[in-house]
Amino acid sequence: MKTAVLSIVTPAFNEAENLPRLYERIAALDWAGLRLDFELLVVDDHSTDATPAVLADLVARDPRVKTLRFSRNFGSHAALTAGLEHATGSAAVVLAADLQDPPETIPELVAAWQAGAATVWAVRGGREGESLQTQLTARLFYALIGRMTKMKMPPQGVDFFLLDRAVIEALRLAPERNTSLIAQIQWLGFTQASLAYMKQARAAGRSKWTLSKRIKLSLDWVVGFSYFPIRFMSAVGMLFAFLGFLYALVLIVRRFVFVIPVEGWTSLISVVLITSGVQLMMLGVLGEYLWRSFDASRQRPRYIIERRQGL
Repeated sequence: MKTAVLSIVTPAFNEAENLPRLYERIAALDWAGLRLDFELLVVDDHSTDATPAVLADLVARDPRVKTLRFSRNFGSHAALTAGLEHATGSAAVVLAADLQDPPETIPELVAAWQAGAATVWAVRGGREGESLQTQLTARLFYALIGRMTKMKMPPQGVDFFLLDRAVIEALRLAPERNTSLIAQIQWLGFTQASLAYMKQARAAGRSKWTLSKRIKLSLDWVVGFSYFPIRFMSAVGMLFAFLGFLYALVLIVRRFVFVIPVEGWTSLISVVLITSGVQLMMLGVLGEYLWRSFDASRQRPRYIIERRQGL
């Protein structure tokens, strides 16, 4: 009887130091006890260090290691999408290359999957080596996202999870751009389970998760899965209209009832500047929706593969 395969999808950008350790820890798991074999599918997001050479060595050593290399840097979510689309296993685990998510948690994910869950989230029970400020910021971010998108998000967020083949195939039917993969999976539904783990400190190298990337992901979450910004703009517009009428009424009463001359260029300019700023902000929000619609209409590929190994 043929052994079922679990795909492990790992995006990598300049992770030459971490990839050999990741492979060793994955290979050391009790795969016979899990009644599974594995394939490690690493998507190289156009690394500029020794990552391609390291991956070539791993492929030569073990045919279970497979790689894709992008023609340029398309981002981690595009890398995850490419990995899931090329994964051949009965299920796939998404695992970062930096070893912050311990591969030793995979058997627990597999157990929940074998018990019937189609999506298994590894929820951060804590974070090693991160400041209290970072942890509080993460909690606030996911609380706001959950509030605006009506999705049940763990307080510390998720990066590490397992997807059944049915979920992977459903994702293929939603080839969205400028979106959040986590939000897409949440939106799909299916039977879900979660388990807690300790997120570890980065083994080597520096995090590529910059502030600009976090802001971009936040916009993708909110614009892609919520009408909150549009409703908020409508509410602000009605509030400003009400305040404008109220201010006009005050001026009329002052002028004709109390015979007080209408003056105040400073207050007028302040009102003009505030309303202009709010209007520009609203146009920016509309621009986010419009640009995403335009980008989707061009139907450019979400990623371009430069080289394959083992596939």
